[in-house]
Amino acid sequence: MSANQSIPVPSPASLEAQTLVKRFGRVTAVDHVTLSIRSGETVVLWGPNGVGKTTLLRCVLGVVPFDGTITVCGHDVRRDGKAARRLMGYVPQEIRLPGHQTVSETVIFVARLRRVPPATALAGLGRWGLDGLAGQRVQTLSGGMKQRLALTLALISDPPVLLLDEPTSNLDLTARRELMEQLEQLHVQGKTLLVCSHHVAEVWRIADRVVVLERGRVIAQDAPEQLGAYLGSETLVALTFSSSQKDEATALLRRQGFTVMTNGSARQIWVRIAGDRKLEPVRVLYEANIRILDVELHSAVPGQDGHTGH
Repeated sequence: MSANQSIPVPSPASLEAQTLVKRFGRVTAVDHVTLSIRSGETVVLWGPNGVGKTTLLRCVLGVVPFDGTITVCGHDVRRDGKAARRLMGYVPQEIRLPGHQTVSETVIFVARLRRVPPATALAGLGRWGLDGLAGQRVQTLSGGMKQRLALTLALISDPPVLLLDEPTSNLDLTARRELMEQLEQLHVQGKTLLVCSHHVAEVWRIADRVVVLERGRVIAQDAPEQLGAYLGSETLVALTFSSSQKDEATALLRRQGFTVMTNGSARQIWVRIAGDRKLEPVRVLYEANIRILDVELHSAVPGQDGHTGH
């Protein structure tokens, strides 16, 4: 579906942007974007770095000036920014929290800013498995636990709309899987999610609709299964091993006819494969008793040589 073909969007819409433009000097980061997201829908913004995904989120949050109109649950972001922001939670790509504070101190601080009773906010720690870490300092948390805390803070006032900017970019496989499960729970609960992601597997798992951006413009939007040409008909499977088994795994996969690439890592290889065969290299290695420590799936951009399609 082309950008000029609108997708019927039932009302009510949780988030709407009309002719949204954001310029930085002579550079147009967001170029006349019109977007409507219905209540309870999960929309993923897709495209390589630099196409305007993060800038679009920042415009929705009202933290940068822009041209055009954005409304959140009927509230105009520019004219009624405080009311609009009360209806949104935000999880940034880089989690920056006061490391010297404990988890509970951080939650109470944000609760007061959001005018939420501290006791109510602290009760939310158990929802994401953080209740046993209330007295632990933030700087000692793992990446996955910091991401859980960031999600807890974003949801502290139970907003209907949640914005997430590359939420799994710094997580290991286990933490990424857990976060995806949490986002699925939020979707079931009726939250409206707007997510930036470069992991094709995440798009297939959570997206009701994908909005493809290129040079700040929307060039396509549709359900994931309709956008294979943009998401990549091929997949790059990133496999991580112990350093002692990487060469053995590489040799085996090449003997089996797989296209295997290395990027200088002592533990990781990339396997380029058709999207409908992405589990085959995992099966071959499992049958050979080669232990895989981590698996990541990325879209394969035509002409790439061992790099992800971020």
